[in-house]
Amino acid sequence: MSKAKLKHAFYSLSHPFDGFYEVRHDGKGSLLLALLFVFFASFSYSLNRQYASFIVNDTNPLDVNSLIDLVSIFAIFFLFCAGNWSITTLMEGEGRFKDIVTATGYSVIPIILFFLPATFLSHLIAANEEAFYFLLIGLAVAWALLLIFMSNMTIHNYTLTKALATMLFTGIAMLIILFLLFLLFSLMQQIYGFFNSLYMEIIFRS
Repeated sequence: MSKAKLKHAFYSLSHPFDGFYEVRHDGKGSLLLALLFVFFASFSYSLNRQYASFIVNDTNPLDVNSLIDLVSIFAIFFLFCAGNWSITTLMEGEGRFKDIVTATGYSVIPIILFFLPATFLSHLIAANEEAFYFLLIGLAVAWALLLIFMSNMTIHNYTLTKALATMLFTGIAMLIILFLLFLLFSLMQQIYGFFNSLYMEIIFRS
């Protein structure tokens, strides 16, 4: 992970088409850096939930578990990447799974840049000034979602219409993957229950 790749990650925020194109075709992306961005985005999100002022935050700080937040965000992140890869493979997308992970990881940088200042700002505003806080939060989320869409469009070399369709199908693929994982988990529970019952019966009979 070089300084140039870190600089390129932030370059992609203001020049997404050029930045993500170079991630795909010029090898300027860093998978490790992308995963670190997701980690810090999760950290920023947890801090916001735990330490934002009661004026804008309905969450009980005692109910916040940073580890659960981290696992949940990484699960959603990889679920999206897997769903997107499975769909774009069928729709002649040019991006590799590594490119999808890298570009999506870069796209969450606005969460890091805005959630921490928003958390600090929440302690400086009055009860009728929440709009400034929610403006920062909304801007961060909107910017991140826009970057995800633009990165998907760029690394797969899609038109606007095809990129929109791909994002829709990616959401459907995510639901299908979740359903299959649920079935697998249920099946594993049944298998475990069967062998556990069989073992207990053998023990009692002997």
